[in-house]
Amino acid sequence: MRNFARALASTPLHLSRVRQEGCASTSVRPTATVAAALVLLTIVRLALAASLPLAPDEAYYWVWSRALAAGYFDHPPMVALWIRAGTWVVGDTVLGVRLLGPLSAALGSLALWDAANRLLPGGNAGLIAVLLVNATVLVGAGAILATPDSPLLFFWMLGLWAMARIIAGGSGAWWLAAGLFVGLAVASKYTAVLLGLGIAMWLLVAGRAWLRRPAPYAGAALAWATVAPVLWWNATHGWASFLRQGGRVGAWTPERAPQYLAELLGGQMALATPLIFLLLIAGIALAVRSAWHSRDPGWSLLAFLTMIPALVFVQHAFGDRVQANWPAIVYPAAAVAAAGLNGRFWQRLLFPAIALGLLMTAAVYVQAAFAPLSLPAKRDPIALQTSGWKDLAAAVDLARRRSGAGFVAADNYGVAAELAWTLPRNIPVIAVGPRWSSFNLPAAEFDGIPGLLVEPAGRAAPAWSAARPIGIAVRKQKGVVIRRYRLYRAVPDHAPSAAVLPRRAID
Repeated sequence: MRNFARALASTPLHLSRVRQEGCASTSVRPTATVAAALVLLTIVRLALAASLPLAPDEAYYWVWSRALAAGYFDHPPMVALWIRAGTWVVGDTVLGVRLLGPLSAALGSLALWDAANRLLPGGNAGLIAVLLVNATVLVGAGAILATPDSPLLFFWMLGLWAMARIIAGGSGAWWLAAGLFVGLAVASKYTAVLLGLGIAMWLLVAGRAWLRRPAPYAGAALAWATVAPVLWWNATHGWASFLRQGGRVGAWTPERAPQYLAELLGGQMALATPLIFLLLIAGIALAVRSAWHSRDPGWSLLAFLTMIPALVFVQHAFGDRVQANWPAIVYPAAAVAAAGLNGRFWQRLLFPAIALGLLMTAAVYVQAAFAPLSLPAKRDPIALQTSGWKDLAAAVDLARRRSGAGFVAADNYGVAAELAWTLPRNIPVIAVGPRWSSFNLPAAEFDGIPGLLVEPAGRAAPAWSAARPIGIAVRKQKGVVIRRYRLYRAVPDHAPSAAVLPRRAID
């Protein structure tokens, strides 16, 4: 720890004097090498995206893409728009659902590259920042999946890039870009309000000269205009997603804070990988120290875009569990700050940190694609999410035909979405539950027709009281049961909130 502090203290604080010199000293050879590596990494991610089965949340978001709206029960609409664009390009395939994830990770890395070189000119800050971010398991695995975090992280990095252009002497027009990217990030996930808050704090502390000019206000207006459809949707749907996500803010159980904080720390050490996590923490500390002492605009921006989200997540841990993917928004600015660490200690740590991160990410890729390790079902998160859905669908279809059921239903949103994605197109799939009343989907009309109800084993009672158990279906990986599901033949005895789910354009 003493060496850590000494190494951090030895890092220079003043970088503003060289910012205007540009990035001419960046070595061409490592730039070309890392660019080629980024292309190769994107190809690998696309190949994995095309080969791995969809996780339940991804199938759920695909359902969103077939019922486009300005908002949804859980999140803003951007992930649905991305999936719709991907499936328009390559069809209703696994790759279509995930197409924009790997591509956006590559494009976002280029933006981060340029932003780092402008904020910390005179070296290879861009290369280091891009390598650090892409070597984390969180970004490496997340880039493959179709989740709201992919567009969130992409637009967050673009927002950082636009602000770096402003700090490096760009025109006021870049404020319009910054405002647009903030709005698009909020339309991806509500945690992006922290990006807007960080930029606002930077304006008040380090960019006060801009407050006398119209450009920042025009950017803010554009951000609000971009988010306006999401606000309108919530206003006309009982503030559904605001209440769902905002309901977590007021949680307060400090007696469990040690557990939640330990989970937050351990989760980030695993997902950032241990050595990169150390570098990111050191980078944040350097950004805060440099901003405090030098008032440098670049360091101030990095400090606000890292410390504000970090403090929010720590505060949240005093009331509830912080999901492992949430702190991903801290990584871009923290990686740029880590690229500013100088001294022998940090230079020696960079290569092993990046190498270990890439090895850990590669191990996750290999396990996802080939499952060489026979992990216990409950301890294999990849298998729990992606394995055995085709076998489950085949068992459900067989039970449906034998029982004479006219449709398949599920009140678990993930199970319902997976069955809609996997079952033959001629079988109606109905999702049951209050959340579905806020979707632009046809309401289910049962008319006394019997159906097959699929529910995860372990529930005390089925969703419908007039349900007769007819068997068990399972999901397996390599013969090992991952999860069991109870099958019921049921004639709905009431009119629940239920929707007919869309089906794939191909079988």
